[in-house]
Amino acid sequence: MRTLLSEDELKAGVQKLAQEIDDHYGSRPLTVIAIMTGSLVLFADLIRSLSMPQRVGVVQASSYRGGTASGELHVDNAMMIDVRGRDVLLVDDIFDTGKTLDRVSSMMREHGAVSVKTAVLLHKLTEHRVEMRPDFVAFEIPDEFVVGYGLDYLDMYRNLPYLAVLSQTEVDATAAETAT
Repeated sequence: MRTLLSEDELKAGVQKLAQEIDDHYGSRPLTVIAIMTGSLVLFADLIRSLSMPQRVGVVQASSYRGGTASGELHVDNAMMIDVRGRDVLLVDDIFDTGKTLDRVSSMMREHGAVSVKTAVLLHKLTEHRVEMRPDFVAFEIPDEFVVGYGLDYLDMYRNLPYLAVLSQTEVDATAAETAT
């Protein structure tokens, strides 16, 4: 496993991200919604670093089902709080294809959000499948499959305090281990 971003680099990046969001919103109340599950660690760190009044909620979305390639997007908004008339900030772990943020942003507007902005830990430098781009980005990374700091492979590695790239050998070993 190769470390891409250390724990200290991640902390500094989240602080920078929070400052950019604070600068944009000032003291205006904000509804911050985590796109689960990958953003869980980022979300917890980020909301504690923001200074404005906040309402928080979650939406479950996933396009990775047992592999390293993005598939069909599934969104479950059963636990989403009311966003009607609110400024909404969507927080996601990674902007890869862009399908998740694009779809969930549209959902927020359909549910009556006054404004919708997006914040991501990682912006993967790859070909995106949508026009939109995240409004706030902590890090740009190469087109590699990464784990740690909330990101997973087969529900493993989310607990790593750093961001790492798995080798193909590690991908294969994890797949074999979780299959039993």
